[in-house]
Amino acid sequence: MPLRPRVPLVLCGGIARTRQADALAALLLRASPGTAVVHHDLRDIGSGIVRRRIRLRGRDELTPLELAHGCVNCTLREDLLPLLRRLARMPQVDRIVVRLDEAMEPEPVSWAIRNVLVGDRPVSDDVELEAVFTVLDCATWLADVTGDDLLAERSLHGSPEDERTVAQVALSQVESADVLVLAGAAPDAWCAAKSSAVLDRVAPSVPRVELARTDAAGLFAAIPADARRGEVTDLHGALLRGAPPLHPDCGIELLRFTAQRPFHPERLHEAIDLLLDGVVRTRGRAWVASQPDVAFWIESAGGGLGIGHAGPWLASPDGPDWADVSPERRTLASLRWDPVHGDRAQELVIVTDQAAPAEIESALRAALLTDAELAEGEAAWREYPDPFGDWHEDPCEETEEPDRHANAANQKDETR
Repeated sequence: MPLRPRVPLVLCGGIARTRQADALAALLLRASPGTAVVHHDLRDIGSGIVRRRIRLRGRDELTPLELAHGCVNCTLREDLLPLLRRLARMPQVDRIVVRLDEAMEPEPVSWAIRNVLVGDRPVSDDVELEAVFTVLDCATWLADVTGDDLLAERSLHGSPEDERTVAQVALSQVESADVLVLAGAAPDAWCAAKSSAVLDRVAPSVPRVELARTDAAGLFAAIPADARRGEVTDLHGALLRGAPPLHPDCGIELLRFTAQRPFHPERLHEAIDLLLDGVVRTRGRAWVASQPDVAFWIESAGGGLGIGHAGPWLASPDGPDWADVSPERRTLASLRWDPVHGDRAQELVIVTDQAAPAEIESALRAALLTDAELAEGEAAWREYPDPFGDWHEDPCEETEEPDRHANAANQKDETR
């Protein structure tokens, strides 16, 4: 008997009003009688309670689940992944839609589907990620991605230890999307134009579809041929997808900072304060003199800043073989290869709002090693006082993820 084809899987996320997220899920549910819609409600996860809802062929089943450790990772590992396998094996199911809770980012979920073993193999043997849709509340999205609110302040946190900001999650959801589903209306024309200017720079290649004017066929037709479909970010790959505009628009600007010498750790620590004021988004790699063998990954959004390890450089003593990394990473490394320092370099992409890009660039340039410090060499650099030396530990070590997700265990979050 031939094996059954993998069942298409759709992820739907976004920080939006409940009725907007429900409307998108209902639209997809109506597309085919064999569509199953799954939603894990995490509002009471701090008490160890998750409410799982499954809709399939007219049935609407709500089940409370008790978890030993209430967090997003445990929900994924203990219930969502096994559930996806069970649904995929049901003959009456021909598509699965996972309506992600507001606290869940699509990328870690898609990584878990492809890499976390359920039994002796990952769930990607049973399902095929067809698309990632992100619903965006036009009335509140701009305020969300430029504000300082913590998820916990809105009771949206994914665990008691979750210190992420609303801006960090909202931007990650947009950047992971294959299609953005616009719901509601901006409060005024200026807000609409400014929101569009931000989206043009953080997700320039992602199509936008209005929820009120589409159906499931329209959503699937909007998925571009080169859609990521849950592909995990290569932290050593290109930082810009598509062709974002380089000119200012509604006060929104894009700064690309590059350099071929390392940062002084203390001066960098002082300079990154500028990434928390008047900056919509920062993403990129940093080469820090005191830790020359590992790339730092820097992300900021709103009042949240995350700094983690992105793994060794190709030129590091314990760096990966060229054959083991992506073609994109090999190409980028070849273009900037230095005969002494190899692929080590600074590359940050910064989307500013009220901050002056020239001031940020000047501060980052001043944080680089001077000619005299550069001449001292690596042995001296390693002795520099290093404020980046201490890292937090993840309470859920079992669900380890690559790149920025694996390094959640090594991540230092600063919320100002």
